[in-house]
This record gives sequence, C-alpha cells and structure tokens, in this order.
Amino acid sequence: MVKNNNLLILILAIGVFGILSTEMGVIGILPVIADTFGVTVSQAGWLVSLFALVVAFSGPTMPVLFSRFNRKRGMLFVLGIFIIGNLISIFTTNFTVLLFARIVPAFFHPVYISLALTLAATSSKPEDAPKSIAKIMMAVSAGMILGVPIATFIANAASLQWAMSFFAVVNAAAFVATLFLIPSMPAAAAISGGAQVSVLKKPIVWLSIAAVILINSAIASVNSYLAEFLSTISMISGQTLSLVLFVFGIASLGGNLLAGKLLANNARKSVVSYPIILGIAYTAAFILSHFFGPVVIAVVVAWGVIFAIGNNISQYWIASSAPEAPEFANGLFLTCGNLGITLGTAVGGFFLSGMGIRYVIVGGLLFLVLSLAAVLLRNFFYKGERLTA
Repeated sequence: MVKNNNLLILILAIGVFGILSTEMGVIGILPVIADTFGVTVSQAGWLVSLFALVVAFSGPTMPVLFSRFNRKRGMLFVLGIFIIGNLISIFTTNFTVLLFARIVPAFFHPVYISLALTLAATSSKPEDAPKSIAKIMMAVSAGMILGVPIATFIANAASLQWAMSFFAVVNAAAFVATLFLIPSMPAAAAISGGAQVSVLKKPIVWLSIAAVILINSAIASVNSYLAEFLSTISMISGQTLSLVLFVFGIASLGGNLLAGKLLANNARKSVVSYPIILGIAYTAAFILSHFFGPVVIAVVVAWGVIFAIGNNISQYWIASSAPEAPEFANGLFLTCGNLGITLGTAVGGFFLSGMGIRYVIVGGLLFLVLSLAAVLLRNFFYKGERLTA
C-alpha cells in the first residue's frame, strides 16, 4: 500500500472534502434554505447543529463497529449513504425529509474520516505518517472553510438545488475513484470492540481527551465569532471582510502541511508549544484589534495557520495515546473536536454577551491555559512515552 500512497491519499482527501463540505457547506445557505422550505433561519440551523451532535455521539462507536469489515467496502458504503442523502436533499420539498437526509449520513461521517486518517498513517512509512495525516487534515480544513463560500456562490448564482448537487458530485467522484482505483483492503487485524474501548482505562487517554477538548474550545470560542470581531472591533466589513476570511482559509490550508512537518520532527515540543503560540496570536489580536494592518496580519497569517495546526495537534495527541486502537482513537478525536466546538462556542457567547465581542479572546486564553496544563500533565506522568500515532 505504501507504493500507492499518493493516489490513496488523493482519493481519501477528495472523499473527506466531500463529506466535510456536505456537513459545513450549508452554513452559508441557511437563509436560502429557510426561504425555500418556509422555516426560520434558526430552524434551518438544525441542519448544522443536529449533524454535529450526531457526529459527536457516533464518533467513538461507529468506527469500532466498522473496524472488522473490509475498509474499501466501508468507504464505499459511507460514500453511497452520503450520495443518497445529497440526492434526496436536491429533490425534496419537505424540511423534515431534508433534516433526515442529513442526520442519517451524519451517523456514518466518523467512519469515513476515521478510516481516512488510519489509512493515511498505515499506508505510509512510520516517519512520514504525520505528513500523510496532515494532507487528510488539509482536506478537512478545505471542506470546513472552502465548502461554505463554494456552496454559497452556487446557490446565489444558480439555485439551492445546484448547491446541493455540488455536494453530490464531489461524493460521487470519490465513490467512483474508490471503486476503480483502490484495491480491496481487508481489516488488518480483528481487534474486538471491547478491546478497543478498553483503552479508556488508560489515564493517558483521558489526559489527551481533556487537552483536545480544551484546545478545540480555545479555538471555537474565538473563531465562531471571528467575523463579528473583525466587523465590530476592527471595522472590517463587506467585501473586505469576505476577502480577509477567504485568505484566512487559504492560510489554514498551508498550516496543515506545516503541522505535518512539525509533528514529524518533534511531536512533543510541537504540542507543548501550540497553546503558547496561539495565546500569543490571540493576545496580539486583542491588543492590535483597532489597527487594520496589524490585526489582519495577526488574524490571517498567524491565526489562520495556527488554527489548522490545532486540528493536526488534536488528532495526533489522541491517536498517540491509543495506537493499539486507531479507529476508536480517531473516532474519539472527532467527538472531542465537536464537544470542544460546542463548549467553546457557548463560553465565547457568554463573554460576548457579558463583556462585549472583544473579550471572546479572554475566553480563548483561559481555555489555552487549561489545555497547556493538561498537555504538561501528560508529559510529566509519561516522560518516557514513545509518541506514535
């Protein structure tokens, strides 16, 4: 499989991009969905919030259930479910049907992402695994960040149905490529579900879970309100705001590749440094928030790149704590990420309503202090630990 690593990674990245675009792409077209289906925007928001809730719930369980099956068949099954859900979304005129067309695929979302991360690692030489995983994480970032403007542009230029068709086409492309270009991949070893879940008995796993939830909370508590922060405090709005957010997304893609190199060179140092460096970027944005040029540099260059590194750090920190159960560990990573987003968004909203938009950064800094403590605790108790993912 190492021989075909580049082709495999490319196909997996297309599939990951399609699935993440399906999940996040509707954010930009919620008003269009609300008008089309005769619901409020907040009701249309269920398409996002319920999807994320299902992913958080199924993250640790579904990858374990599928770990005994042929991996190629598992990927085809999940992609097929997403294609069917997308097709229903294109043609339905009932909001409840649309909601179910998204909720059902959400249960299988962690299966594909977990498989993609596991295969990226196992199909590479051990020293190159972080770089291969970083390429998958870049597809995750692309789906989360670029999927929104792409879907929004298509919906505004053509129609909602064409925007939904975009999701279906990407997933279908991944399905066809997987069917014809990826060989059969039987499960490497029949690790029982009980054996995989038993890694939760290890204190190192719980320290890693705590760190990852806190890191993602630190990111989400600020990033969820980034547009509001820039428009209200930095007076960046309209097309300029759209451009800044777009460049932020592009910078984050580069951050994924940088993360792979950092983790491959010195994983422990990279993880310990992350909360400190992000804290510096947050502090700079807080201090320079009223100055256009400096805040754009702080947000786009530093913040955008660092944001993407956080996803890679999170995946690596959990996967390295339970290398004997990779599917379960990657499922935990997805669950922790979604829990962190939920917690961080709520706390950021608390600071916003209580102190003002500028102070969402304070909430982020508090989470970073706690995440650094969790990382240092793991390093203290497991000094001789060999980091492998």
